[in-house]
Amino acid sequence: MESTVTKDPRPGYGQLLRTPGAWTFLLPGFAARQPFAMLTIGIVLLVQHTTGSYGSAGAVAAATGVSMALFAPQSGKLADRFGQRAVLLPGVLIHTASVSALTVLALADAPLWALFVAAVPTGASVPQVGPMVRARWAAKLDGSPLMQTAAAFESVTDEFTFVVGPVLATALCTGVHPAAGLIAEAALTLTGGLLFAAQKRTQPPVRRDSAHGSAPRVSALSIPGVRVLVVTFLGIGSVFGGMQVSLTAFSEEIGNPGVNGLLYGIFAAGNMLAGIACGAIVWKRGPLRRVIIGYAGLTLAASALWAVDSVALLAALGLLVGLCIAPALIGGYTLVESLVPASARTEAFTWLTGAVALGQATAVTISGQLADANGASAGFVVPLAGTALALVTLVTLRARLTPQGDTTGAAGLIAARGASGMDHRARVTVD
Repeated sequence: MESTVTKDPRPGYGQLLRTPGAWTFLLPGFAARQPFAMLTIGIVLLVQHTTGSYGSAGAVAAATGVSMALFAPQSGKLADRFGQRAVLLPGVLIHTASVSALTVLALADAPLWALFVAAVPTGASVPQVGPMVRARWAAKLDGSPLMQTAAAFESVTDEFTFVVGPVLATALCTGVHPAAGLIAEAALTLTGGLLFAAQKRTQPPVRRDSAHGSAPRVSALSIPGVRVLVVTFLGIGSVFGGMQVSLTAFSEEIGNPGVNGLLYGIFAAGNMLAGIACGAIVWKRGPLRRVIIGYAGLTLAASALWAVDSVALLAALGLLVGLCIAPALIGGYTLVESLVPASARTEAFTWLTGAVALGQATAVTISGQLADANGASAGFVVPLAGTALALVTLVTLRARLTPQGDTTGAAGLIAARGASGMDHRARVTVD
């Protein structure tokens, strides 16, 4: 597959979306990734309805998240080795069957252990469509300044998904049937996943190993910079999970549970707006500097959450926290292009996505326990702790996030030159 490299020094979203073949994977990809945001809330609402326990519902949902975090990188590795279609086709079928089994067991009042058994394959088989879309952008834009714009666009798409998905699942569960959210999730996964898999022309080429004359295949996790990013992305997951639980607990404490949706929507909107801005600014600083600044701002914003007892102040802080997530998230995904060979990028993206999911699952559990024992304010300590640890890791090991030599072809060369100030193209992003 040939790369599409732009020569326009100031590319923007319009030019990105005019990339040949982009819409053929963007539209089905959006449908296929929507269920990812519906799964957790769909499980919580159904299991809480059938068991009467938020604790049991949260535990089953957390098991799904941990399972996804552990198995997602293996899915990415297989996609890099055998092609995305080869992984997606069986994956969406297994996921649809697993969600259906979990739904039936919950409605049949099966014991909790049976729900956990069904939750494991449900999480393990979640199609990693987001990382696959990012890998398709990377294959088409290898070495192009449009890659930064693509990273911002994908962040905005993710956030839009996490705004729409939970609302849709909640509306279906409360207005139609407690199982309707999971049923819709399974249907969208099957339909969107099969349509996305059908787009064979835009999937990244499968690169053969040294026996066929190319460089030996490497695991994304063997690259030090990827391991650093995995640890730091756990911090982002702690923000998502901690905010979701703590905002819910706060809303219940003040006797106005309906305000939870508004508060979380403001938080998500901040992330989405910042993502749009990140793709519309001409950056003079490299992605590593932006990641460090993003995490520093995120830690500072999260440090005041536990002390707030006003809806207005919490909304303002939530907006600020959301605004700080996008630079950290987008910068991390942008660094992957310069750190990881094309043959392992899907795996690398799934490691980061899995880290967010694992951080979220851990934060949901810990924040819930702290909120139950000490009130909602205690739950807000989890985002602070997670981002602070991520920031310390990032600053301490930042040297590992600098590309060492030309390991990724054109992308590695451009990133290396950008780090040393030798190539104007590496510092140009969008208008």
